[in-house]
Amino acid sequence: MNDGKAKLISPQVQIGANIKLGYNVIIESDVIIGNDVEIGHNVIIHSGVRIGSFCKIMDNVVLGKKPAKASLSATTGEERELPPLILGQAVTVGAGCIIYRGALLRDQVFIGDMASIREDVEIGELTIIGRGVTVENKVTIGRKCKIETEAYITAMSTIEDYCFVAPEVTFTNDNFLGRTEVRKKHFGGPILRRGARIGANATLLPGVEIGEDALIAAGAIVTKNVPPRVIVAGTPARYLRNVPEEQLIENQIFFDK
Repeated sequence: MNDGKAKLISPQVQIGANIKLGYNVIIESDVIIGNDVEIGHNVIIHSGVRIGSFCKIMDNVVLGKKPAKASLSATTGEERELPPLILGQAVTVGAGCIIYRGALLRDQVFIGDMASIREDVEIGELTIIGRGVTVENKVTIGRKCKIETEAYITAMSTIEDYCFVAPEVTFTNDNFLGRTEVRKKHFGGPILRRGARIGANATLLPGVEIGEDALIAAGAIVTKNVPPRVIVAGTPARYLRNVPEEQLIENQIFFDK
């Protein structure tokens, strides 16, 4: 590994074959890296990270960061030992990303530049997380989803398989807006059922459930549950019409029947 590039790599690291390392790479102890992995310049890999074979880690990435709890944080739990950060095979992590310890990214997940993925997050295979997306803690995202640029996925949200979230969408989880201790009994982010689609700049209020194959129009504010296979629009969002048959997830070529 001594190829003339500045590095600080713990001797307690397991590194596979055909690894490409950039300049100024820091790898702490208790890290396992598979075969044929590319790691860019100025990357920091903290203790407790597992990187599968064929992954690509771009410049200025931080992997395995531990959460720091603010004194007034209501969703970050007490300090505890988190499980390792796990990247499956052929995961791509774009430049400037921060991915926390305790997250699980399954095979072929793609993370765009400058995204942030918190602890206790699971992302299913072949899902795309766009540039600048924030995924807070305690979130589950299914397989073959697409979360586009600058979307905000609040803590304690659920996104099932094949969902689409457009740019600048905002999820929320606190109907009390930070007031009273009662709010802590009611925290909960939105739930997107399989194939749900959310248009650009839409806002989803805490705990709303978007039914399977439902579509939320751009700019809508969703204040209550949305039935499956319908289109809603407006502020607040109201029924517009049914989703056309040809747009249903079961009729798409990428759907695994």
